[in-house]
Amino acid sequence: MATVKKHISKKGQITYYIRTYDGYSSNGKQIERSMTWKPPEGMSAKQIERELQRQIVKFEETVKIGAYYDTNIRFGDYGEAWLEINRPPQLAPKTYECYRGMFKDIKEALGDIKLAKLQSRHLQMFYSNLREDGVKRTGSYAVSDKVDDMRKEMQLSKEKFAALCGVSSATISSICKSDGHISVKSAEKIAKRLNTPVQQLFELHLNTGGLSDKTILHYHKLISTILAQATRDRLIPFNIADRNHMKAPKQEKKEAAFLDDKQVRHVLELLENEPIKWKTIMYLLIYSGIRRGELLGLEWKDVDFENKVIYIRRTSQAVDSMGIITKSPKNDTSYRTIKLSDTMFDLLREYQQYWQKLRTDLDDYWQDNIQIILADGSIRTVPNDRLFTKVDSTPMNPYSVTDWVRKFVKRNNLPHFTPHSLRHTHATLLIAEGVSIPTVSRRLGHSSINTTSKIYIHAIQSADEIASNTLEDKLKLEKHKED
Repeated sequence: MATVKKHISKKGQITYYIRTYDGYSSNGKQIERSMTWKPPEGMSAKQIERELQRQIVKFEETVKIGAYYDTNIRFGDYGEAWLEINRPPQLAPKTYECYRGMFKDIKEALGDIKLAKLQSRHLQMFYSNLREDGVKRTGSYAVSDKVDDMRKEMQLSKEKFAALCGVSSATISSICKSDGHISVKSAEKIAKRLNTPVQQLFELHLNTGGLSDKTILHYHKLISTILAQATRDRLIPFNIADRNHMKAPKQEKKEAAFLDDKQVRHVLELLENEPIKWKTIMYLLIYSGIRRGELLGLEWKDVDFENKVIYIRRTSQAVDSMGIITKSPKNDTSYRTIKLSDTMFDLLREYQQYWQKLRTDLDDYWQDNIQIILADGSIRTVPNDRLFTKVDSTPMNPYSVTDWVRKFVKRNNLPHFTPHSLRHTHATLLIAEGVSIPTVSRRLGHSSINTTSKIYIHAIQSADEIASNTLEDKLKLEKHKED
């Protein structure tokens, strides 16, 4: 039953605060709903009492049927609460980290607007601002010749210094290298923890320009996800960001970047002069089409030399707040078995011999057991069986693969490509050779065939044209024979 509290201001204005309850939350607390009602001027005492009772009954019925919407909650506060509820393991650590970074911008622009007052025009104005110069951070980086000196003055190991700075030890290792660089975001975090202006510690190289349409669409999807939950929580009547109420930001369809067969052969030739570790990494990316994180999650028990297959069972990710984590693959279909060629397995045998020799040569420096960080933040000690490790025999940072590829491309004056480009290359070459889309989709670990078809529509159309021409040539040949 509702309760009512009467308040009279100094100016004599009367306000009634009406409160009732709406069941219980997941933690067992009663959910409180409230509203205010101010009698219009000119009402008599009897009229006020009669209308107050009508407002109470109407409010209780609104709450009872689930049509009550709290108009006081601000979007920024609700979004922060949503992020808190969806901390890992609800969301994957990397996803949560990305959402947290995006919501910082979202809250700054839209956080003070009440949920019920948020309109599509507010979102459109925000997206326009994201396109402006100076917003983009991708491609920006920070370098420093002072951070390592500060660490040494404090007499801290890289691991302890990283913990003090709130970043991973891999980030500290990167900035301590003579040619090392880190993200501007990490530099800002380190400077804040060390209570020093970022410009005093780092030299910032900022990439000007606005955010891409693809990135802006990610912002839109996050906003829509948060508002969808707000509708389920009966805080707003509908989601103003869904397709029924506004158009999502347009994204120009771009063909997935890939190398053609001639370029791939050239890359393979160049790899003959590279260290076997990096040669094996590149061959696996090209011949298997696996993701960068899946590559660095591989262990020797995942390599079946007899049947010439590899098993994808885990992935490795770099998360600023946690370090290098080990988690399950992206989705259920990402758990998969991939058949590889004799060439690939010949190289894997050669690399295994190198790996075993390295293990022997490192002697006491090799860690037979390593500690890995799981997606929920827990730590587990496991046998050290990773194919690819750092010099201290611990799991590699996935970004180190990207860095090596970037330097390899620059050193050999190659067209720009990334580790993910080699995944697209793998798929495109298979489609061009007539491999079925379901087969390609299974090898890539896509959640559905539709995903594969959308990404590689150009390659599919090209393969279809080749098939059509092949059939025409064959039929012409048969007709010529009959003549």
